[in-house]
Formats: sequence, C-alpha cells, structure tokens
Amino acid sequence: MTYEEFFPQRLSFLRMKLGVSARDMSLSIGQNPGYINTIENGKAFPTMNNFFAICDYLHVSPTDFFDNNIEYPKQFEMIIERLPDLSEHQLNLIYGIIREFSKHSKK
Repeated sequence: MTYEEFFPQRLSFLRMKLGVSARDMSLSIGQNPGYINTIENGKAFPTMNNFFAICDYLHVSPTDFFDNNIEYPKQFEMIIERLPDLSEHQLNLIYGIIREFSKHSKK
C-alpha cells in the first residue's frame, strides 16, 4: 500500500475509532468543515502543523499514527505510560495476562 493510500485510510480508521464525524474533527482542529473529508478522500494532505493537530486530536503520537499494527493507539499509549510505575512482579503478572490473552485471540 502506498503512502497516498495509507494516510487517508489510517486517518479515517482512527477518527471512526474515536467516534467523531469528519466535520466535527475538522472544526475542532480549526479548519473548514470539509477539511478532514478532503484528506480522507485523498485529494489533499495536511501540513506538518495540521498533521500534529490531527494527532493531538486523535490522542496518538505521530509514530502511532503510522503504525497500523496498533489498532487502539490511545489505549496502548495509556498502558505504556503507566508501566514504569510498576514493580517487576507486577510487570511479570501483566506479561502473563497478555500472553494468555494472546493465546486465546489466535484461536
């Protein structure tokens, strides 16, 4: 998949996961009502400043925006932020839970 195909699809996916309309998102980041639709339709790409505003609005880092292996970047980031506060024992417990969930999700 090319960048020109990926970017609009990823934007649409993340926006819909957040449950917000393209129009509301456009207005919330200070753009005209059709701005996000224009990007999602592949007719334009955002400036760097607008890309960062889009990421902020979606609660994702620019890196997570481009990582389509992370389906729920906001939740992923929330978990990652809390991990340094945990003890080694707690981290091992969480790893065990993740490993167990991974086994069941592959079936």
